[in-house]
Amino acid sequence: MSTEQPSHESETSVPYTIEQILSGIVMGLIVLITFGNVLARYFTSQSFAATEEFSIALLIVLSFLGSSAAFAFDRHIRVDFFVGKLPPGARAFADWLSFAVTASLFAFIAFYAGKLTWDQYRFEETSPALGVPQWWYTVWMPVLAVALVLRLVLTRLRGRP
Repeated sequence: MSTEQPSHESETSVPYTIEQILSGIVMGLIVLITFGNVLARYFTSQSFAATEEFSIALLIVLSFLGSSAAFAFDRHIRVDFFVGKLPPGARAFADWLSFAVTASLFAFIAFYAGKLTWDQYRFEETSPALGVPQWWYTVWMPVLAVALVLRLVLTRLRGRP
């Protein structure tokens, strides 16, 4: 019986992606905002209700970052029961179709979120609780959707499914 521990070198030698680093920062910010709100409620019986705007915006950012990281590591959700039973040529086509539909969806989101952001900027909409420009929150949707499309394309070009 060997007492030697298994090597996890392959797990620790992979550098973090930009998505993972930013996700950690965003999660940390959400935790700090939420914890500060809990402390304020506990000690003062008052809530920082306005901080909910920040938390919601950060959750949307986190969703896009998590999606991008999932595609970078080929860990996105998919049901491949039927595709796995197809012949190799049809399976390759299904993989390509999945890529095309996913990239198109996020391009669609980028376009319309960009229009929404522009309208919010142009009409000087402000957020309900803090009164800051609403586009400060929505500008991240088109930016991150474009980044996600780029991640999909780069991942595809590198030969990952």
